[in-house]
Amino acid sequence: MMQRAAERLFGVGAALSLALACSTSDESIVETDAGRVRGTLTDEVRLFQGIPYGAPPVGELRWQAPRPASAWTELRDATRPGNRCPQVGTVYVDIDSDTEDCLYLNVTTPRAPGSPRPVMVWIHGDGAIGSGDLFDARRLASEGDVVVVTINYRLGVFGAFVYPGLEGSGALGLQDQQLALQWVQRNAAAFGGDPDNVTLFGVSYGATATTAHMTSPAADGLFHRAILQSGEALMDIVPGSMGPAVPADPYLMWATRAEQEPLGLYVAEQLGCSDPATALACLRGLSVAQILAVPAIMHMFQPYVPGDEILPENPGEALRAGRFRAMPVLAGHTRDEHRMFVGLFHDLAGAPVSAEQYPDLLATAFGAQAEAVAAIYPLADFASPGTAWAQLLTDRLWARTTFEQNAVFAERAPVYFYEFAEESVHDLPFSAELRTGALHADEGEYLFGDGSSLTPPRLRLSEAMIRYWANFARTGDPNGEQLPTWDRFTAATPNVLALAAEEGAIRPTDHRTEHKLEFWATQP
Repeated sequence: MMQRAAERLFGVGAALSLALACSTSDESIVETDAGRVRGTLTDEVRLFQGIPYGAPPVGELRWQAPRPASAWTELRDATRPGNRCPQVGTVYVDIDSDTEDCLYLNVTTPRAPGSPRPVMVWIHGDGAIGSGDLFDARRLASEGDVVVVTINYRLGVFGAFVYPGLEGSGALGLQDQQLALQWVQRNAAAFGGDPDNVTLFGVSYGATATTAHMTSPAADGLFHRAILQSGEALMDIVPGSMGPAVPADPYLMWATRAEQEPLGLYVAEQLGCSDPATALACLRGLSVAQILAVPAIMHMFQPYVPGDEILPENPGEALRAGRFRAMPVLAGHTRDEHRMFVGLFHDLAGAPVSAEQYPDLLATAFGAQAEAVAAIYPLADFASPGTAWAQLLTDRLWARTTFEQNAVFAERAPVYFYEFAEESVHDLPFSAELRTGALHADEGEYLFGDGSSLTPPRLRLSEAMIRYWANFARTGDPNGEQLPTWDRFTAATPNVLALAAEEGAIRPTDHRTEHKLEFWATQP
């Protein structure tokens, strides 16, 4: 078993000194390996925000592997979040940033003294927008009795840019996440956490990145359990499923050098940096605003498989071949995942799915199998053509591949499979029927935040989920007192727990029947 990163990098003595540092008489001050920080105290938690874990990736460090943050000598204020990484707002998250000095993290730890606690490190989703400070971990930390770390990492073109000759290109955001995990190994003890019990968890892109780290030799020893919320590591794209003009692709998330380098060359040309001999220097000399002026540039880039220690191979292929670190996994998806994407790609584009379009969508997506799909998903069974299209894609893309993913993990370690089934609390700009249901990433509202937006039944669901997630982080098993039993999942015993707010709605569900997985097993 590998030694902790703290011992490898700094020696046993340094690790012990950090553990002792948390005994300072001022609870708001913690000694990290780079210097002291002062956070915020509440009745329940200590909150430390804007702690730098990486050097600012600016100038010559743009599109370079991240480096640890420099040490400081004065007491550092950690009462406000650090800068968000460069991003452009969308219709569903209206935030933006043009600051590359953004490799910061936040730590929330229970106020009450206790033995070393499990550490939960959160990777936010999307991959092109977001930041760690958007996730309020106070209830998760205090009610779950865990230390929670939320991180920023380079997004979009700044984290996944691929250009000929650029070392490590395509996986820089993933390297940022690993640098943050190394920081956790060195500093968890100072915040009351146990560096030998770290759970990496995330949603959507964050869950997919977590599976990538499970296949990455460079992440060995950095975390010990995984929680995957609506992950996409094994998801493929059937034609038109991610927008009318998007073709088929065997993997939604993973791109090859051959696929991404032409896009990098195109972007360089658009930015006036077309000479290969000087292109990288030219691009590094541009401002963030100049780069973001290229339309949709933040959303053009997928994580790339560079073929080195970060990602030796396509993570999806590695998972299917069993080449990943076995560890307990808690994973699942929402009941109506794809309604959000139908809303984004059709309603917001001004072309809602119509009854006349439905057969054409099926023909584009499934070719000769279109009639068989239509027979299983007739329009008469749904509130609208849009919900019919969304449901069959939820089943085909999300339920099928999550089941496959969990079956692969369950061959080597305990797996707990959930389906989040509570109606959405978000008011999205889609048609009424697409706003209903349990939408993509909806479960995050029940793990993060102060709970003020939740009705009493939903708050009870939130409390149960926090206990399940924290129990899993503590022992690798989510079960606990006064919680409905959550049975382990295997392909042979496909137990899935539904999570919803009404009385008795946390209960086993027949996931395979609900999502017609026997039918989809017969389809390409």
